[in-house]
Amino acid sequence: MRLSAKSRYAVSALMHLAIHNDAGAVPLSEVSVCQGISMSYIDQIFWKLRRAGLVRGTPGPGGGYRLGRPAEAISIGEVITLMDGQGGPRRANSPLDETLWSGLAEQIERFLRGITLADFATRPEIREAMRRQYGRGPWRCDVCGALSNRRQLPGGASRP
Repeated sequence: MRLSAKSRYAVSALMHLAIHNDAGAVPLSEVSVCQGISMSYIDQIFWKLRRAGLVRGTPGPGGGYRLGRPAEAISIGEVITLMDGQGGPRRANSPLDETLWSGLAEQIERFLRGITLADFATRPEIREAMRRQYGRGPWRCDVCGALSNRRQLPGGASRP
């Protein structure tokens, strides 16, 4: 399994959607600025994510993107494989080298397929940061400074 810049950006963008999921659709411009990814590159990434059903778009004012499946059902390994494909066979220098690296590659792939977006999005430190951010009503993103019109509702749920 390879890990390119495109797959790292895709994981970061999906994590942004997972963290902001309760607040509604997220505009691509927000993902671009907050994650430091150019709009042209984020468009390419989201094209692939849409085709794979990992995100769904909402057109029009107040539109943007949401996860296409629950965060618990999207593994980091799935995203990396989608963006980069399967890592091709590595040229081994010896039978020992082949056994060592093929076994290690399998363990890394199994590990990454076992981690979901929800595993990160539900971490207490992430949830606390979101509570602080959304608790102010319309909020200003701490990363990019963009003002969001997404609001917090009673009981902790958010709506656009």
